[in-house]
Parts: sequence; structure tokens; C-alpha cells
Amino acid sequence: MHVVKLGGSLLDKPRALREWLAVIARAGRGRLVLVPGGGPFADAVRTAQAGLGFDDGAAHRMALLAMDQCGLLLASLESVCIPCASTSAIRKVLVSGGVPVWMPSRPIACAEGVPESWDVTSDSLAAWLARELGASTLWLVKACAVAVQDWDRLAVMGVVDPAFPRFCADARFRVRVVGPGDTFWLTEALIEEPSFRRPPMPLEIEPATGDEGD
Repeated sequence: MHVVKLGGSLLDKPRALREWLAVIARAGRGRLVLVPGGGPFADAVRTAQAGLGFDDGAAHRMALLAMDQCGLLLASLESVCIPCASTSAIRKVLVSGGVPVWMPSRPIACAEGVPESWDVTSDSLAAWLARELGASTLWLVKACAVAVQDWDRLAVMGVVDPAFPRFCADARFRVRVVGPGDTFWLTEALIEEPSFRRPPMPLEIEPATGDEGD
């Protein structure tokens, strides 16, 4: 199973956004969970906080709702994308061959170890979800070109959030940070990944009649 986070900045690049969604809808059914960024909705929270001065706790919870809003937007663009809040709902959609779109506001509000800070954005939350689901690979899709795969350097450069290296520490999943023109890599990985399916039911065995030795 893959977790794919689409950066909110892609909403400013509709063509690129559609290209990534097309790959996800075509090859990702039953194989991936889509995590939305906060996009312009999170930017509105930052602007409001700067003007009104409310605390980071409120801003964090508002930014989670911004991710929910982006998730609803993405789901409206592809019919196979289904909004999901819980891990059980996510697995149900995967089994049905759909693409779950994670709505983080409720599960993260109850999660331990997630600081209420702008250091933790959708990048780190996608890593949190990948760990919770036991994902094989976490993909962060950015609107900018990505030249390195070093999380500490990318955090310093502002490509990923400051908390991301910590959320990926000792993770069992692989991490790929990709940008424009990199849809091929995701397509190739998804084609090789088996769909998420329930294990087959055991075969029913007829009860013994006691005549087998006659």
C-alpha cells in the first residue's frame, strides 16, 4: 500500500494537479491512500493568525480542517476518490477498489505525539498515516522540482516541513519526494504493487460421516 500526499500548492497548477490525479485514479485503485495538502485554505489560516494573533493550537486545528477541505475538493474531481477519516474506512475503500482520501481533522485531534505547531504540516501528517497503516512507500508530490532525497536538507530548504525528518525516523516505509514530470515513477510503482484485498475465505470442508474407512 502506498500513501501519496498531493501538495496544496498544486491547486495553483491545475494541469499538473489533473495529471497526478489521473495517474492516481487509473493505477491507484486499491493500492494507495491520498493525503491532501492544505493549499489556499491553510494559507488563509496563516494570514488570519498573523492578523488576529490567535494561538498555534487553534491554528493547527484550523489547518487540519483546511486539509479536509482540500480532500473534499480532490474527491470531487475523481469519482474513485472517497473521503475517509478512520483507518477502518480507509481499508474498506481499498478493499472495494477505490482510492481513499484521508480527512485528518478528527483522527489527528485525538492522536498523541503530534505537536500543534506549524512545524507539522501535511508532510509530517502523511508520514504519521503511513506508519499507522503500515504502508510500503510514502510519496510527497511537490509543485517544485526535487533534486535530492535527503530529508534534513529538504527541511532546511523548505521543501518539506521541519518536523518531517523526525516523523520518518526509523520508519519501515520508503519515502520518495517527487515533483513536476515525475508521474512515471509513481505509475511504475503502482503497477508493481498488488491491490489491497481481503485474504481468501478458507474452503469449507464437509464434515466427516464416519464412512471413509469402509
